[in-house]
Amino acid sequence: MAKVPNALASAAPAAPAAAGGLVGGYGVARWSGRRELGGAVLAAAGAGAATQWRRSSGTATAAALTGLYVAAFGGSHPLAKRIGAWPSVFAVTGVVAAASTAATLLSARKR
Repeated sequence: MAKVPNALASAAPAAPAAAGGLVGGYGVARWSGRRELGGAVLAAAGAGAATQWRRSSGTATAAALTGLYVAAFGGSHPLAKRIGAWPSVFAVTGVVAAASTAATLLSARKR
């Protein structure tokens, strides 16, 4: 019997890394009072997620998801003025995590 790859297992590492970078980066910046520390968390997690996206889905998908990650970070700022800081961070994090999982699953189905 052929072994069926668990596509969610390959999607799992990148989505939490990206989500952790967005939520953790904001949390560190807010609670430490030092934006550069939050930026370091955001950058480290984003680099880790990008590496996982490239391995699982290819360079083009990794570039698109990395662009979404950066756009989500930037977009959370004006959104926060409308709905609040934490709701904004959670909203953009949900979008990035869902896109990461969907892209990884689609790549796994093509193989």
